Amino acid sequence: MGKNLLEQLREVTVVVADTGDIQAIETFKPRDATTNPSLITAAAQMPQYQGIVDDTLKAARTSLGQAASAAQVVSLAFDRLAVSFGLKILEIIPGRVSTEVDARLSFDTDATVAKGRELIAQYEAHNVSRDRVLIKIAATWEGIQAAAILEKEGIHTNLTLLFGIHQAIACAENGITLISPFVGRILDWYKKDTGRDSYAPAEDPGVVSVTEIYNYYKKFGYKTEVMGASFRNVGEITELAGCDLLTIAPSLLAELQATEDNLPRKLDPVNAAKLSIEKLSIDKATFERMHAENRMATDKLAEGISGFAKALEALEELLAARLASLEG
Repeated sequence: MGKNLLEQLREVTVVVADTGDIQAIETFKPRDATTNPSLITAAAQMPQYQGIVDDTLKAARTSLGQAASAAQVVSLAFDRLAVSFGLKILEIIPGRVSTEVDARLSFDTDATVAKGRELIAQYEAHNVSRDRVLIKIAATWEGIQAAAILEKEGIHTNLTLLFGIHQAIACAENGITLISPFVGRILDWYKKDTGRDSYAPAEDPGVVSVTEIYNYYKKFGYKTEVMGASFRNVGEITELAGCDLLTIAPSLLAELQATEDNLPRKLDPVNAAKLSIEKLSIDKATFERMHAENRMATDKLAEGISGFAKALEALEELLAARLASLEG
C-alpha cells in the first residue's frame, strides 16, 4: 500500500495545522500550529471550547477584583484568550505555536513591540520557553521593524499577511524567524481581477509568489523560514512540496491524508542556488514604492488587517456576552 499525500509531504516539508480547533490538532498531529484572530474567534464559539473561554474570563475577574467593570474584565480576558488557546495547543504539539498581535496595531511599531513582549511574558508565566512561541505580526513596514526589535531580544516572530517579494526581502534583511506568504488570498485577488475561474496549480499566482520567495531566500542564504499559508485547494499545496513549512487547514489535511498519489518535490534549495536572481535591498522608501506598485499586495494587506480587526471586535462582543451570562 502506497503512502498518502500527507505522509509524503511530511518527508520534505514541516506540516503545520492552520486552526484554533484543538481536536483537529490532536487528529493530525502537526509539529507546529498557527492561529489568527478569525480562527480564535471561531474556536471560542465552539461548545467544546467554552471552558477555555469561561476560565479565561474568570481568571481575568479574579486578577482585577469585583470592583472592576465588565469592560475591564473583557479587555483583560481578550488579551489572554489567544494565549489560553496557545497553551492548550502546546500541550499537544512538539513544536511552536503562533500567536498574533492585535491587528489594529499593525502600523504602530512601539505598540506592537509592547504587545509582543506582553504575549511572551504570559507564556513564560506558564513556564513555556520563548523558543516554542512565534509572535505573529502583520508585514507592514512598521510591523517588520517591530519584529526586528523583538528578534534582537530573543523573541521569535512570524510575519503574516505577506503578499509580495518586497515584504519577504525586508523580513529576511531584518532577521525575522519565519514568514507566512498567503497563497489562496493571492489567488482570490487574481481571479477577481482577471475574471478567470481557475488557474492550473503550477500557474497559480499564489504558488508562483511563494516559489519566487523561497528561491530568493535559498539563493542568497537567508535563514528566515518560508511557510506557505492560506490554501484554497490541494493543488496549491502539492506544487509547494519542499517549502520549509506549510500551514494547512484541517479540511485540506484530511484531503491530503485520503489521497494516494505520487508527490514529487517541487521546491529545493540545491536547485534554487543555481538560479540567476537579482539581489535587492529594501529600505523604507523602496518598500513603500514597491508596495504601491503592487496593486494585489496593497489591496490584500489592507483587507487582511481590516478582516482581522473585525474578527477581534466580534471576539470582544462574544466575551462581553459570555461574562454577562456567567455573572448573571
